[in-house]
Amino acid sequence: MDSNQERYTVTAALPYANGPIHLGHLAGVYISADIFVRYLRLKGKDVLFVCGSDEHGIAITMRARKDGTTPQAIVDKYHEQIAGSFEKFGISFDVYSRTSSPTHHETASEFFTNLYEKNILEEQVSEQFYDATAKEFLADRYIKGTCPRCGFEEAYGDQCENCGSTLSPQELINPTSMLSGEAPVMKQTKHWYLPMGQYEDWLREWIVEGHKEDWKPNVVGQVKSWLDQGLRPRAMTRDLEWGVAVPLPEAEGKVLYVWFDAPIGYISATKDWAAVANKDWEPYWKDENTKLVHFIGKDNIVFHAIIFPIMLKAHGDFVLPDNVPANEFLNLEGRKLSTSRNWAVWLHEYLEELPDKEDVLRYVLTANSPETKDNDFSWKDYQTRNNSELVAILGNLVNRAVVLTHKYFDGKVPAANDLQPIDKQTLATMAEFPGRIEQSLDRYKFRDALSQLMDLARLGNKYLADTEPWKLIKQQPDRVEAVLNTALQITANLAILAEPFLPQTAQKIREMLHLDLTGWAQAGKPDLLEAGQPIEKATLLFEKIEDSLVEAQLNKLMENTPQEETQEEVVVAPAKDEITFDDFVKMDMRVGTITAAEKIKKSKKLLKLTIDTGLDVRTVLSGIALHFTAEEVVGQQVVLLANLAPRPMMGEVSQGMVLMAEDAEGNLRFVRPTEPVNNGAQIS
Repeated sequence: MDSNQERYTVTAALPYANGPIHLGHLAGVYISADIFVRYLRLKGKDVLFVCGSDEHGIAITMRARKDGTTPQAIVDKYHEQIAGSFEKFGISFDVYSRTSSPTHHETASEFFTNLYEKNILEEQVSEQFYDATAKEFLADRYIKGTCPRCGFEEAYGDQCENCGSTLSPQELINPTSMLSGEAPVMKQTKHWYLPMGQYEDWLREWIVEGHKEDWKPNVVGQVKSWLDQGLRPRAMTRDLEWGVAVPLPEAEGKVLYVWFDAPIGYISATKDWAAVANKDWEPYWKDENTKLVHFIGKDNIVFHAIIFPIMLKAHGDFVLPDNVPANEFLNLEGRKLSTSRNWAVWLHEYLEELPDKEDVLRYVLTANSPETKDNDFSWKDYQTRNNSELVAILGNLVNRAVVLTHKYFDGKVPAANDLQPIDKQTLATMAEFPGRIEQSLDRYKFRDALSQLMDLARLGNKYLADTEPWKLIKQQPDRVEAVLNTALQITANLAILAEPFLPQTAQKIREMLHLDLTGWAQAGKPDLLEAGQPIEKATLLFEKIEDSLVEAQLNKLMENTPQEETQEEVVVAPAKDEITFDDFVKMDMRVGTITAAEKIKKSKKLLKLTIDTGLDVRTVLSGIALHFTAEEVVGQQVVLLANLAPRPMMGEVSQGMVLMAEDAEGNLRFVRPTEPVNNGAQIS
């Protein structure tokens, strides 16, 4: 390879080997990463796609204690299951390694030693909780007590799962050890700390200022928030038996902190790949022409955009991340995913129960990708997108183009004779799609890119509907040749452009058309298929999903989760798309008083409100009749969006909108001042 050629090392967050993969993992990290890598490969880039099992840390030892087995048995079990699920689903890693490998232990130890010998790490002695009965120092997650914020009696030493507060073990009321049930004591211990505060100015310049335009706002925003609070030294070692041993004589019984150890797993996995592929691993981590891209979920932003970059910078031999595209979280049927409560769709079960529907899941999760805000997966939406989009749009175009070619031209691509303006315009529009999709993919906007792909299929369907070759065939067979040639060229282009998103589907289309996989540069061309080239008979790309499948999956969710737990947690509606301050200040929100109210005839939901806004007296129609009577709202002070454009409704004109809040049970409440204020008071 030319030393100046662009190279990519793409990493996907290492999943903990303490449980299976679920849809939240796929939507948060792995599908987006796989789309991006497949796209780069189509463009002919030198790209290495790296992942592996994260097999150290407290999550593993806690699972082993819970299951009454060893940490090694846990990681062996789940590493095999996770790797098998990824392979069957079609995530195209170049290497899927594991952090328990000898290569990783050696690499992580060398990295720590490098920082230690440069005197970068700071040695500190501190007091930490110790279980005298179990004779172990306690990680934060091995300590429970009463939350000082909300009084929840089962809070962990690092977080209260009831109120969400971040805690330290010392803050807990009546802390107890989860190992023995006894109250822990404080005991001195020595650890080695990464002085993160020394890198604040560099991080602010590099990320907050240098990448504010090309990195996602959630990443830059979280980094800025941490920097604004001030970075403190963080211990890179722990008092545990399971993990990479700290390579110092005086550190017996200590291992590397999992978030020091885990990201180095990307490097050790690269070494494992290079050994098998007979490659040199170093250019993928040390050459300045290499772009390092980390795909992660938002809960890993701090580690990939602050801690690991500081480690790389301190070491000095490695490239820094070019981008850290972090997704938000995926909810399930309106509730937060919960592995402990089994409120999840597990990938290995999906693959067993719904064989040959890998691309359907890829499509739905990409279309609902939580790129900028939390999003939701529902089985009903899964069914709708399959039936209304994959079957009715993409599958329909491919099927019609191939079936009509076999029906009218013996399964051979007809010639593009005498193209008409509609043909030329359609092909010209088709040629624009690779650039549109490319632009979105280069900016990590996978939902937009997928939408463009489906728009190309829509273009093909509209073209066939407008030209109606089934009506022309008897009188103008030559004209039908040009029409079907055009439809088939669109189909061939879809086979290339769909590869990153729907790889199995793209392969099926290519096999039908006898189309060799060509690179991204060929997409958009109107002559991918030669006249006279034979094609196979049509096979259905997607099957309609029936209500019975949806009902079965919903029933399974409910059966596997106790009823009281399904009612325990309600997800707040996802945040809407980001707006600017200029958008906000355009809204004129004022306090007003409802002076009269009456029901609207022929409407069950609407009340006609007369509101004194301080500016004027106006009519506002509000859909609150199912929650309030006309009599009980009169005299209420409310907040009104006063500069909303007037809207005709039910023979009236509504001149604004009353602000309401909806609770978890669907009850409405007025948004209003806590004390009476003058009508016309502005909200700012």
